[in-house]
Amino acid sequence: MAEVTFKEKPVTLMGNQVSVGDSAPDFTVLANDLSEVKLSDSKGKVRLISVVPSIDTGVCEQQTRRFNEEAAKLDNVEILTISVDLPFAQKRWCAAEGIDNLQVLSDHRDLSFGNNYAVAIEELRLLSRSIFVIDSNDKVTYVEYVSEVTNHPDYDAALEAAKSAQ
Repeated sequence: MAEVTFKEKPVTLMGNQVSVGDSAPDFTVLANDLSEVKLSDSKGKVRLISVVPSIDTGVCEQQTRRFNEEAAKLDNVEILTISVDLPFAQKRWCAAEGIDNLQVLSDHRDLSFGNNYAVAIEELRLLSRSIFVIDSNDKVTYVEYVSEVTNHPDYDAALEAAKSAQ
């Protein structure tokens, strides 16, 4: 299991860790209009899943903006940002920030994504910062569990993995 800290204090991640080569677990999260979104909804596409603790914090904002900018440059890659923020707050934030090249989704209801990808922080009921790339055949091709939740992920490695996935 990945060792993760939040503000330098160890946290417990719930669920089973996902590794490169695994079949990507399906999940159900909510779109900003409260409709359900599943991984299987985008079958046949490469998915880059950017996981943030809360969309309304500095590093999370920067991470989401960066992937929003990069999304326009990627062919056949769908970028999903997932947090436990309420869909209403996500919708308001995206409108204010001009985020329109990726989907921002909420795992607040039952932590389906968080538990299936081992990013739900038991002590905080937030998601641990991480990146997953899933190819068009639903195989995990890239995983980064960021060891300190308040740090940035490796954007370049994640984007390269998404570009090279089929």
